[in-house]
Amino acid sequence: MKNFIAVFGLLILLTACNTTKGLTIDEEGVSFVRSDKLMTVLEKAKEEDKLIFVDFYTTWCLPCKMMDEDVFTDKNVANYMNQHFINYKVDAERGGGPNLALIYQVNVFPTLLFLDADGQVLVRKEGAAYQTELRRLAEEALLASSVEKYGG
Repeated sequence: MKNFIAVFGLLILLTACNTTKGLTIDEEGVSFVRSDKLMTVLEKAKEEDKLIFVDFYTTWCLPCKMMDEDVFTDKNVANYMNQHFINYKVDAERGGGPNLALIYQVNVFPTLLFLDADGQVLVRKEGAAYQTELRRLAEEALLASSVEKYGG
């Protein structure tokens, strides 16, 4: 039942978000896609055969700012994340962010999600993660995806 609700909510969001700003990508550090449409990000992930890393943040969140300044700018983290993931930054209080936060039950900032190309959560972390922990979570997501894809 929980999966049905999540999928139903995801479908509503995919069809309801008409306020897209397009697809823009940051250049320095971790390259984040910024779009109000999750569908755009899911399509990009399918095209590139990658998982999705989602950073749910707010403008007032100090741990979010710390991650922006110290973690996402780290060259090793950026190289790894950019190579293996479509990185998606979502402001949980603007645009389509509140709807996505509701669907993915985000109540803590930051909340870090690793999704497959269908939008299903593979790994979830509430709160900030420094470089080593973010890398471990990313590796966990890649492993979960390969088990899901090819069996265990």
